Amino acid sequence: MSEERKKVLELLASGKINAEEADRLLERLQGRGQAGPGHGHGWGRRHRLRGATEPAGEAAPLLPAPGGGLDSETGARPLPRYLRVLVASAEGESVNIRVPLKLVRTGIKLGAMLPKDAKMKIEAKGIDLESLSGKGGEELIAAIEELEIDVADP
Repeated sequence: MSEERKKVLELLASGKINAEEADRLLERLQGRGQAGPGHGHGWGRRHRLRGATEPAGEAAPLLPAPGGGLDSETGARPLPRYLRVLVASAEGESVNIRVPLKLVRTGIKLGAMLPKDAKMKIEAKGIDLESLSGKGGEELIAAIEELEIDVADP
């Protein structure tokens, strides 16, 4: 039994994750073990970026929270701490990146401090920073939680 598998089972036994989360993690570990070695350029023809959903298409929290994914006092799902970006190619290679949401929020706040000439150059490229400045906390998370972007290589 691998160390990663043991760790998932220990988390389940200690009550830090629930059975559903353990099953999902074990499936991902098993799927990762089936990937082929080395992947050349690593991109392939079709890629899939997902904000907070699993590659299979089922919505899931960004990260499981201690205690089975629910707040012990309110019973609600706590705010996630990371934005997960998953990129999977048609050949089966994948990239998994976790971006701390504090970094995303800080970037939005810094956007308000940009000089006017820099803002004008950014707006000339079609990026509207003003639409992001009002989003914060739960509104930002709600906006990216169901985000799904398909990228096709020509």
